[in-house]
Amino acid sequence: MTAVSRVDVAKAVERGAEALLARQRPDGAFTDDPPASVLGTAGTITALHAADPVAHADLVAGGAAWLRDRQRGDGGWGGVDGAPSEVVPTAIATAALRIVSPERSATAVTAGRAALAALGGVDAVTDRAVALMCRQFLTLAGLTPEAGALPRLPLEIVLADKVRRRLISFRTAPFVGLALGQDGLLPTGPVRRFTLRLARPAALRLVRAVYEHEGRTGALSEDPWPAALVLLGLARSGEAPDIAAAIAAWLRAAVRPEGAWDAVANLDLTRTGYATTGLVAAGYAADPRLRAARDFLHAARTTEPFTVLDVPAGGWSFSTRRGWPVTLESAEILSALAGLPGAAEDAHLRGGLEWLIGRQDTRGSWSLWVRDTKLANDGPCPAITSQAVQALLDAGRPADDPAVASATAWLLTAQNPDGTFENLWYRDHTSGTAVVVGALARAGHGGHEVVRKAVDWLLRTQLPDGSWGPGDGTEGSVEETSWAVQALLAAGTGADAVDRGAAWLVAVAKPDGGWEPTRVCNYIRHHMRYPNGVITQAVALKALGEYRAAVR
Repeated sequence: MTAVSRVDVAKAVERGAEALLARQRPDGAFTDDPPASVLGTAGTITALHAADPVAHADLVAGGAAWLRDRQRGDGGWGGVDGAPSEVVPTAIATAALRIVSPERSATAVTAGRAALAALGGVDAVTDRAVALMCRQFLTLAGLTPEAGALPRLPLEIVLADKVRRRLISFRTAPFVGLALGQDGLLPTGPVRRFTLRLARPAALRLVRAVYEHEGRTGALSEDPWPAALVLLGLARSGEAPDIAAAIAAWLRAAVRPEGAWDAVANLDLTRTGYATTGLVAAGYAADPRLRAARDFLHAARTTEPFTVLDVPAGGWSFSTRRGWPVTLESAEILSALAGLPGAAEDAHLRGGLEWLIGRQDTRGSWSLWVRDTKLANDGPCPAITSQAVQALLDAGRPADDPAVASATAWLLTAQNPDGTFENLWYRDHTSGTAVVVGALARAGHGGHEVVRKAVDWLLRTQLPDGSWGPGDGTEGSVEETSWAVQALLAAGTGADAVDRGAAWLVAVAKPDGGWEPTRVCNYIRHHMRYPNGVITQAVALKALGEYRAAVR
């Protein structure tokens, strides 16, 4: 006896699928209505002001007005609309307003400084690179008491590509931007001036390599925040004026109608991969509308290597064919293609699988960008590793396939003492724990003590209403409940918990058939998150689709 009727589940799946398909564009991609970003907006107006305060005065004024309007009652800012005040966006927004609009924003800056102090100041930021970024903006604004001592960035690291990739990884372009932006902020002696003369051309070659790879768009991974950091550095140093002009033009084109900017301007491939796997699980694999999605995914597969991070061609980015190829989206897209008709003859699927296997770390895990990286925010990641395992299994690779076997062996060593697993790019800890349980169970390790301990944690942290949150008593989310339901179904355990989780998902569906997103996607881990509406719909559909199949 289930906690929700099969009829109700079937209706929820059908209505949810149609709500998701309503988000599909004619080209096959899935779109969303993301919230505006405080960080992206503050960074962009600071960079545009530095590049040309007269030419960009309109957008700078509009962005500053938007920031003042979004300041919370306690004087701080959250990362996106609706988020509580957080240290990083509060520091950057306060500094930006002080730089671009000191007189008109004086009251907002005073309140922002007070809020920043109440939040613990920059010292509360656990990520050293992000803390330095906050200090640099505050120093530029003349707010040195809040900033504390500004460390010098070792631009010379760009002279050793292998070291730079492993230690800085996907932060390479923002790192260069911040380092160039320190011009005039810190004194330099003769030795330092000599090493900078060597390092600066190498750093600019890296930025130019990104610029050329992306087709000279100036988009910098189609994310306003890192684009703004690079523009700010180029503007302050006077380097690469052609790239600076292209970035400024892209930022001008990316502004939202209300005068703000997104956290990430283009997540077409992220959304389309997740939407397709959700719809396949809901029984829509043969729906003609997914042919366009498949064609879109095929066309977006990278054909050129991304030399800055030493990533070969053959995977997918989160944005376009000229984006930065990444394992997380690539694994999800491979699972999507594996579930569609014609998968056995799909050359893109076969080639993508080989690319994914080639990106596996020597320890058996997968990282986000760079193999065997030492950057904590790149990898190794249990959740990304599990998604890669799921993709290989979805495509028909057996559990004893060498890539699968080495990955599962690593996963069995990566558990936290309390039974949880980490997830670099989604809120801890339900997301990571659930995804790992699903992968290990499907790979034949469902009876392992590691899996039993993780399942016990999931069962223990289910909330009284049947939902799951991050596991700390926080209210439940559609995303985490969906991941937990999928995990327990894969493990073949916790039937009552699964029933209650599925019933909660059915009950909280909106009148249009969709589900309300929660800020579970990490932008800066532990410090800033954002919602992704398509992912929300997709994982809920996948959970209910798998639940429906299990209870037939």
